[in-house]
Amino acid sequence: MAPDVRAKALEVHRRLLAAYGDPPLPSNRDPVDALVLTILSQNTNDRLRDMAFHRLRAAFPLWEQVRDAPVETIGQAIQVAGLWKQKAARIKEALQRITAERGTLTLDFLRELPAEEARHYLLSFNGVGPKTAAIILLFTLGMPAFPVDTHVHRVTRRLGLIPDGTGREKAHELLEAILPTETYYAFHINVIRHGRAVCVARRPRCAECTLRDVCDYCARTCAPAPEGETP
Repeated sequence: MAPDVRAKALEVHRRLLAAYGDPPLPSNRDPVDALVLTILSQNTNDRLRDMAFHRLRAAFPLWEQVRDAPVETIGQAIQVAGLWKQKAARIKEALQRITAERGTLTLDFLRELPAEEARHYLLSFNGVGPKTAAIILLFTLGMPAFPVDTHVHRVTRRLGLIPDGTGREKAHELLEAILPTETYYAFHINVIRHGRAVCVARRPRCAECTLRDVCDYCARTCAPAPEGETP
């Protein structure tokens, strides 16, 4: 990756910190909770994912109860998240597999593995892809990984940190290569904030963007900034 792209990424990071602050680190979460959340998150929004998770835990206070319940009963608790039959089957399968492999329902052993080994293990679960594996690694295990969601994918392509046409799976690899590992968490959170508030999917608010002078998209589409204006 060209050094100028790395320098640009660091400048973007600096400006986003100035605009949005340094986000607090997440509270410690159980990796099994995180795995189930990632399965529930597919093809739904965060609100419905969280609602489904809380309904599941209300119906089954212990993961062992979910593991041993019929798929249809699990599905009834998580219907709000959509694709409930598929997700219920994947959750039950994952919990059964963890028990069979570990003798108990815990994934705490992942904390002791190298990040890439932990990533490989998570990706082996049906329903866990690169984004969701990276979310568990970064947010739950405190390991270096860079999740790429819709906002991150859109904003980093517009900025020119990754080439146009880069798919999300490749974007994970490219962004992890150009950013120092210690910036992953804050950069990820702040790019999402920026994507929701300014660099929106339709009609991005380029005139009020603190990144407009380092953005490839703005260079192609924006009117010149007034003379003397600084980001």
